Amino acid sequence: MKSITVVGASLAGLYAAQALRQQGFDGELTIIGDELRRPYDRPPLSKDFLIGKIDTDFLRLEAADEDLYARWLLGSPAVSLDTSSRAVVLANGARVASDGIVLATGARARKLPGSAAMAGVHVLRTIDDALALRTELLPGARLVVIGAGFIGGEVAATAKKLGLDVTIVEAMATPLAGPLGAMMGTAVCGLHSANGVALRCGVGVRRLTGSDRVESVELVDGTVLPADVVVVGIGAIPNTEWLTGSGVALGNGVECDHQGRTNVPGIIAVGDCAAWHDFRLGRAHRVEHWTGAMERPAIAVAALLRGGGHGENHEEDRHACIPYFWSDQHGVRIQFAGHAAEADSVTIEDGSPENFCFLAVYRRGEIPVAVLGMNQSRAFGRWRRQLRTVHSATLQSLPPVLER
Repeated sequence: MKSITVVGASLAGLYAAQALRQQGFDGELTIIGDELRRPYDRPPLSKDFLIGKIDTDFLRLEAADEDLYARWLLGSPAVSLDTSSRAVVLANGARVASDGIVLATGARARKLPGSAAMAGVHVLRTIDDALALRTELLPGARLVVIGAGFIGGEVAATAKKLGLDVTIVEAMATPLAGPLGAMMGTAVCGLHSANGVALRCGVGVRRLTGSDRVESVELVDGTVLPADVVVVGIGAIPNTEWLTGSGVALGNGVECDHQGRTNVPGIIAVGDCAAWHDFRLGRAHRVEHWTGAMERPAIAVAALLRGGGHGENHEEDRHACIPYFWSDQHGVRIQFAGHAAEADSVTIEDGSPENFCFLAVYRRGEIPVAVLGMNQSRAFGRWRRQLRTVHSATLQSLPPVLER
């Protein structure tokens, strides 16, 4: 390949560009981004950046002396893809053709219908989102966070630290039941109640009230929660609409094999927009975590550079590591690795959930499949390494047909 275009100046896009250079690609490299900003780190947006402890310079992902010898096209998003000529068309009319394409367009925050024109209602995905929200997190203000996921939980913890009156509303009866399971989801979310954050679970939002500015959140059970500020944290939507009609297979994201290869030769996908096949789950799914966006690009880039089609097996085949994510809330480090859905039991191996300092191991029969730690970084690290060993052994035992 003489030229490669990375669509998305995100964490995954940057790591893909770095991997291309590290793996010997010396051709023309173009990086397209819809924001005017160069790639930046998003996890601090809901924590230290939101509280004003760090500034935008701290979020920069590129080293001061780093030079990818790339052409940067920032401030105009991709609007279509012509796979026959491998050309990306931008909103400003520019057309970028190349031999290979990396799709890294990420995802955008899901918004509450009917809230777009109402002041005081926020999502948190970009630096600009965080800057807008930061100006409204004033001591004594009433904040309602819709969604008890990790972004919502981090915003709630940060706002409580700033002196706001905080309530979290979660439609599910058990917060975090999806990623952590019901028992551990309850244990983790108890951290909010212990720190003075009100939790309303098992009830959805009917509407936001107010004219020009939000005044309250009305729940489906008729409860009205006064609100000066609302943060909506109800998930993310992969940025894939621009690929409609291109021939690239789409589902809940860009459909890929276990190495990020799409159904179109010469096109790979990484990051939050990419749904990689997971043999353990038997389907493709998106992993929306920082570690995945950091680790997976090198795998996909290797597959792109050596050629071969979707699902083909090679001696150099590599698989993604087990999913891993962390969250910092109310001074507690929460870490999780693996797949909770695979487990048929969960045991506390050390510590106590009541003190929010414990380690829990998820097992399927006798085999560990996931681990959760709260303020147990050292023990968690040991169990995470053990999970990787189990994961690798399982991969090696698979017949090739199951890897496709």
